[in-house]
Amino acid sequence: MRINKLKIIDKYILRKFLATFALAISLIIVIIIVFDVSEKLDDFLENHAPLHLIVVQYYLNFIPSFINLFSPLFVFISVVYFTSKMAGHTEIIAILGNGVSFRQFIKPYIIGSVLIAFVILILGNFVIPINNSYVTDFERKYIKNAYNNKYTNIHIQYRPGHQIYAESFDNNNNLAIRYTEEFFNGKEMVKKTSADQICYDSVEDKWRAFNYTCRTMAGLKESLHRTLDTMITLPIQPNEFNINYENVETMNFFKLRDFIKQEEMRGSHLVVSYRIEYYQRLLNPLAIIIMTFIGLAVSSRKQRGGMGLHLAIGIAIAFFFVIFMKVTTVFATNGSLGPLMAVLLPIIVFGIAAFVLIKKSPK
Repeated sequence: MRINKLKIIDKYILRKFLATFALAISLIIVIIIVFDVSEKLDDFLENHAPLHLIVVQYYLNFIPSFINLFSPLFVFISVVYFTSKMAGHTEIIAILGNGVSFRQFIKPYIIGSVLIAFVILILGNFVIPINNSYVTDFERKYIKNAYNNKYTNIHIQYRPGHQIYAESFDNNNNLAIRYTEEFFNGKEMVKKTSADQICYDSVEDKWRAFNYTCRTMAGLKESLHRTLDTMITLPIQPNEFNINYENVETMNFFKLRDFIKQEEMRGSHLVVSYRIEYYQRLLNPLAIIIMTFIGLAVSSRKQRGGMGLHLAIGIAIAFFFVIFMKVTTVFATNGSLGPLMAVLLPIIVFGIAAFVLIKKSPK
């Protein structure tokens, strides 16, 4: 009989947890979509975006990104909301007073947070990248102009000893400005080519170079060749000049892992940002479990301030959590903090805080 009661209690808490989270995240999604439509309505009308594409291709594919972005915060708010109501109605006191251990009481919270974290893990690594590709295509066609590379001073190491540089790249015309290509044998440069501009010819699958110079070095001997207009062969395609964060957001877990290895070999200065994205996809679901325990700890005690006080305390903790994550990311991008530690440090610190708060919760 007692086992059946415990099962009923577990289902009761788990149902309230998941239902409150689903309602909260649905409400914020509706609010965000309303604001987003009002902001982009002129773009939709000006570019004659079809209504079915706005709904199906854009917003339906955008919803998983919203869920992934806001889930830790709204898991926390959901836990605080329904747990505070239970505490206010003395349900928690009744449950614990009936012989249910605190460890048994938190079991449905653990199950609920792990379920949501697992869903977020799958969404972030496999579903959202596919959705982002559709969203990006829609934005380029109906909201944004054709993508222009925002990165200048592009450095690409195609393979060890083979360096390619460009001052900038125009994605509209497949045009690289101030192109340079260098070949090394160990530390010694054996060949260097440069041009004021190179433009990709899709028919020939070659690049047309303007004011082209080719210098070859063999010991003390050096040869120089110049021409105003010539076709050259490069080992890279135009899309390799304009890799940016939008491209990374459309890669699933395995593609992103392989892409990072490739960018490390090429010597990209954005490898740290890519690694942060990689580790965030893997580890950020843990934030859902941590925020669940913090929410439970701050709201399971019945207090005079009620739910308002619990929400104020909890939102302050969540705010510092988000700020801490942003600060460590900045340190990793611009400082000496490693990408893995930048993602892991806030989780460790607030994980310890969650453990301490749970230990001090009323039993």
